[in-house]
This record gives sequence, C-alpha cells and structure tokens, in this order.
Amino acid sequence: MKAKAVILASRPGADGEPRMENFKVQEQEVVEEPPEGHVVLKTIYLSVDPYMRCRMNEDPGTDYLSAWTVGGVAEGGGVGVVLSSRGEGLSPGDVVTSFSWPWQTHAVLPASGLQKVHTRPLSLHLSVVLNSMGSYGYAVLVRSPHVIAGSFTTVFIEGISFRCGCFSSGAQCLLIAFAILVTQVTPVSLSSHFWFNEINSGTDTGRTPLTPELVYCSLQVDVFVCCLLGSVYVWVCEVEMNVGGHVVLCGQISQYNKDVPYPPPLPLHTQTVLQERNISRDRFLVLNYPDKHAEGLQQLASWVQSGQLKVKETIMDGIENVGAAFVSMMQGGNIGKQLVLVSPL
Repeated sequence: MKAKAVILASRPGADGEPRMENFKVQEQEVVEEPPEGHVVLKTIYLSVDPYMRCRMNEDPGTDYLSAWTVGGVAEGGGVGVVLSSRGEGLSPGDVVTSFSWPWQTHAVLPASGLQKVHTRPLSLHLSVVLNSMGSYGYAVLVRSPHVIAGSFTTVFIEGISFRCGCFSSGAQCLLIAFAILVTQVTPVSLSSHFWFNEINSGTDTGRTPLTPELVYCSLQVDVFVCCLLGSVYVWVCEVEMNVGGHVVLCGQISQYNKDVPYPPPLPLHTQTVLQERNISRDRFLVLNYPDKHAEGLQQLASWVQSGQLKVKETIMDGIENVGAAFVSMMQGGNIGKQLVLVSPL
C-alpha cells in the first residue's frame, strides 16, 4: 500500500533554526502483510518535541539520541492502530505506542518495540506520558532525592509547570510554577488556562492562578527544575536559590538551536554564585526510570480524570503538516503539547 512519509530533507546547520524546507513529504511503499514478529500500523497521532531539534544535527550531542539521516524518515513518539499482525500479543484493532514511531501515515514495526495503549483520549498518552514535560515533572517530584515527602521544600519548575500543577500536594512541598516557554508567553495569559498549588493542599482553596506577583516574588528556592537553560536559569541561580540548593537539569530548550554542549558553559558570575552558595547541579534523565513508567502512567491518567492535572494540547491535522507543527512548536506557537492528528481511529 502507499504511505506518505516526512523526510529530513536537510539539516538546519550550526546555530540554525529549523525551517519548513528542512522537511519534505514523499510516498513510501508499505507491505500489507508484515514479516514474522512485525505488525502493520496506521498512524493516529504523532508527537513533535523540542529534543528532536538535536536529532536534526549530524551530532545530536548526547549518547541516548541518534541523529536523523538526511533523506531518511524522521521519527519520534507516536500512537497508532494495528492493521495486521504477525507479532506475539498484538491483534488487529489494538492501539499501540512507541518512542520510535516513523513520521508516516502507515508503517511496519517490530511488535517487541510496541506497548498497548489503554488511556483515553488517545492524545493523552502523548501529552502526559511520552511527552517529556509530564514524565519529567512526575519523575522529578516523585523520584528526585532532593524532594523529600513530608519536608517543606520550595521547588521552582521551569517550562513544565503546566504539567505539574497538582504534583506538590503529593510531594508535600511548595511548588512555584513558571511557564515561560521558547517565546515570551506571559504568566497572565497562562493564568486563565492553568491552575497551580501555591501551598501543599489538595483542595480547591489551595489552588491559585499563576500571577506575576507569584512569579516575581522572593522565592527562596531549594530545588530548581530547569528545562530551558536561558535567562530564567541565570536569574534563579544568581538571585533566588537558597544556600545548599539543587539544580535539576532536565533539558536546555532555549539552547537547542545553538551549537553548544550539554549542559552549556555557565557565565562566570553564575559559576561563582553556585560555588559560594554550595549549589549543586545534577542531570536528570527520565529514561533512567523505566521501572516507574507504568506507575507514572497510572498516576498521571488518574490526575487528569479527576481534574487535578490540566492538559492543554495544540493539534494540527495531516501528515503534510508535521514539519509545520515542529517549526511552530520551536517558535513557541503552541500552548501545551504539540501533536499532529494524522488520521482518526
């Protein structure tokens, strides 16, 4: 059968922003009967995420990501339905997911690399589980040794805050959420969409909208969860961190269009402040906790269903718009998770 696929046509180059001409759509031939151990799939949703910018480089800069090949099909998180199967445990009609889903309308994948999806709506799986925002937010606050249940710890979460609005009640900590993404989305505009726990309370009276007064107060941060590594990172480290605090490095979205190492060199003054205040920096990788994936999925889904966790999605339609969705996301054009609906179930 004929399938449409999104090809990496060119690389953005050093310090280059991704552009539409970096991608092209072409037809691929997909077999209707899979080989042994494989399944034929129809793609429903594709996820586009900031880390993919690193995969557009010849050298992705990490040992846990592989570079996309020029002329090859791009890939990432996806959800789809099984059309035909010769894989153990999978039957036609099963909905499955993978971190290595090709950007195609139809694909053939090994059954061993797929997991069944039971959450509904289907986009939820990508929005709060495969999406690093939800997974990282949950994993950091539940698994980080610096966030101790029962203690009063001030956690400042940058970038992933709208995934973590209800997490503080479980960790029994003060959660200061900051949701400035790639471009300047103002806290005021976000306050009408997302709710956050100002203090540890599971009741509605313990929730408050994010406001400039909350963000720009004296924070006295114990744990700073950093995903952007931009100006906010410097500000929190130099001004708001307590002595003996911890910086948890989850990403560097603001640096992905630049040819810099991870983590990038700190300004000299910031380095001095961190040393003087005995502030540590640790890298945190959610892929190091595969044994907690099922637990995280169950907890995140239950929070969404109860209304404690608010999920926002920006969805484009059609395989032809995957490149446009990626470019828009990297320019801050989305609120919440950026998805592409390739075809309905």
